[in-house]
Amino acid sequence: MNRFAYRTTGLAIKTIAGLTRARLNIHGMENIPHGPTIFVVNHFTRIETFLLPYHLHRLTGTPVWALAAAELFVGKFGRYLEQLGAVSTQQPDRDRLMVKTLLTAEACWIVFPEGRMVKNKKIMEKGRFMISYAGGKHPPHTGAATLALRTEFYRQRIAGLAHSNPGEARRLAGLFKLPSVDSISRQPTCIVPVNLTYYPLRARDNALSRLAGHMVEDLPDRVAEEIMTEGAMLLSGVDIDMRFGDPIEVTGCLSCQTVQSDIRSSSPIGFDDLIPSRKFMRREALKIMRRYMAAIYRLTTVNHDHLFASCLKKTPVSRIKKANLKRRVFLASQSDAGSGNVYFHNSLDRDQVHLLTDDRFHKFSEFMDFAEEKKVVASYGAILEKDAARMATVFDFHRSRIDNPIAVIANEVEPLTRLQRRISRLCWLPGFWLKRKVARLLIKRALDDFNRDFDTFFVSGTSKARDVSRPFLIKGDRRRVGVVLAHGYMAAPAEVRGLAEYLGKMGFWVYAPRLKGHGTAPEDLAGCTFQDWIDSMDAGYAVVSNLCRRVIAGGFSTGAGLALDLAQRVPGVDGVFAVSTPLRLQDLAARFVPAVDAWNRFMARFNIDEAQKTFVDNHPENPHINYLKNPISGVRELERLMSSLEPRLPQITAPALVVQSREDPVVNPKGTEKIFSLLGSTDKQMVLFNFQRHGILLGEGADRVYRTIGDFCEHIRENSRSPAPTDNEKQGNDGRGKQLNEKSGVRSQEPEGQ
Repeated sequence: MNRFAYRTTGLAIKTIAGLTRARLNIHGMENIPHGPTIFVVNHFTRIETFLLPYHLHRLTGTPVWALAAAELFVGKFGRYLEQLGAVSTQQPDRDRLMVKTLLTAEACWIVFPEGRMVKNKKIMEKGRFMISYAGGKHPPHTGAATLALRTEFYRQRIAGLAHSNPGEARRLAGLFKLPSVDSISRQPTCIVPVNLTYYPLRARDNALSRLAGHMVEDLPDRVAEEIMTEGAMLLSGVDIDMRFGDPIEVTGCLSCQTVQSDIRSSSPIGFDDLIPSRKFMRREALKIMRRYMAAIYRLTTVNHDHLFASCLKKTPVSRIKKANLKRRVFLASQSDAGSGNVYFHNSLDRDQVHLLTDDRFHKFSEFMDFAEEKKVVASYGAILEKDAARMATVFDFHRSRIDNPIAVIANEVEPLTRLQRRISRLCWLPGFWLKRKVARLLIKRALDDFNRDFDTFFVSGTSKARDVSRPFLIKGDRRRVGVVLAHGYMAAPAEVRGLAEYLGKMGFWVYAPRLKGHGTAPEDLAGCTFQDWIDSMDAGYAVVSNLCRRVIAGGFSTGAGLALDLAQRVPGVDGVFAVSTPLRLQDLAARFVPAVDAWNRFMARFNIDEAQKTFVDNHPENPHINYLKNPISGVRELERLMSSLEPRLPQITAPALVVQSREDPVVNPKGTEKIFSLLGSTDKQMVLFNFQRHGILLGEGADRVYRTIGDFCEHIRENSRSPAPTDNEKQGNDGRGKQLNEKSGVRSQEPEGQ
């Protein structure tokens, strides 16, 4: 190999890589050994042949050569591959060259054990590795294992003969064109399994395919498919997860007496001579191959498309509820999380409750659009109709990535047997059981998160009792209507327990989530964002929506803002009530935040931590529930929440109730009036109480607030006596019920004795 050409070609590849939108994520770099290494890699695209050597060279600092299909070594492109360090699979001295470079550790090697590109990713047959290709099927190649064993055989043999038979040692060194016996590295050869996973996989017409079509008349289908698939990856943006597994050392496989006898033999042994230990080494090579093949596919980075495609494939019926498909994928994404048995794409690291609420990251919608485009499914409202034949039919091998990509995606995770069993069980569960599993999982997870956070941030004399802060569920008498009820800023679920119990006596199911950062210590809240609170609210909604047919969202103060936010984003919310919503704050701490922030940034420039102000004192109406210190960052997040909510209020069309105290010392009633006027609901009401406090869900007169909210919830329940809307068909509740005041929808109440 021409080292100058290797370096200049590497610069060219670096330039190309910089022009693409592909994102390379590397995992397990600590598994790369320092000595001679054979990287065994799954083979799905042509670009791997020239991109992999470049990236592995950057990681190892050693030239990395690759075996490539002989058909590629034609013309300028063939010479380009040779400069890069690629070697034809049909080169006569291929094996001797590989052993020589591994003996001296002058280069590492890339080997694709499947032997060719596996475009349909079908590598399993009746539980065994069997590679599909255009001409049929074949088992994976043992070449990488055989070469590693042969390298170690000669490493040990030459080292031993250097003392007992120097002449034979020098002859073997000459056989491999080594300058001397001393040029052989003492580091053993290792095999490192590597998995490449591409996400998302979308083969579409692109600039490269159009350019090729103009330049080459009658472009062969095979070439066109590869340009469409890999061009889309390079130009449209794709995540490439490169994951390295534990290195496999082969030295121990040579310890048996039969092999050692050949290693120590004083008789001359040629590179291709038949030796007594040959059969044993073949068996060992087969064992090693099975080991690294299992490791390669165990390293697959599982993504949303894998889960959706697998659930579609394994669901035993053709008609599938969209909501149930989402539930199955949600539950599948929770299995083995963090255990190391399954490696998830980074998009699955975050909470997946969005699959059960608003699909805000478009994972479901984008996959469904793609599946419909490929005619794998047809959408009829809340129902999907699956074309089972398209999931099972064998398509033309070279067009499988274009014509049948959903099956290709499902095939990729077929070797992950534990995940496959999990998905199979979920696909056979009926809808009601899926709902129960989702609700139980979310309730348990909320309790586990609370206990972990409470133990982590507990401060004696500051933190409240666990019963004050723990999320809770109140069971109603029927599952027709449920309420997700959120507490306020710096508070805890105990703040809304009185209202929850009142609604529970009316027969409603009520779940009160704990907003992240609350119910523990102010230091916990200081590290949270309003998106964390939204996630807590979404999880609460998911609990109730899987327990009841209809859902009402409600909350106090910050919880009220979160309830309105939920009603705007999630079409499954049938009604919303908001108590003391902080669109505008009376509290001077809110005005104080910008100045404190500026001061903190100024102090941070000089690394003066002691002078930075993180908290201000809080004097709550309910000190047995609320924090006594208010984190400045928390007020800022509250303002961000309400700022993001205000322009979206007209999009809320569900029946709405807004409740406010006239003389609230924290929340400006004018802000509540603005909320009411902006709401897009035609069925809405605003109720003002003449209280002189913020926390109107506790203390004197709270029962009247309860009755107002209870009447509203009953109003929703009365309108729910008609058949409940199916999942994904809940599009708000425009016009249901009636206005309490035809002119303004506003009703004032004076509490008795005040």
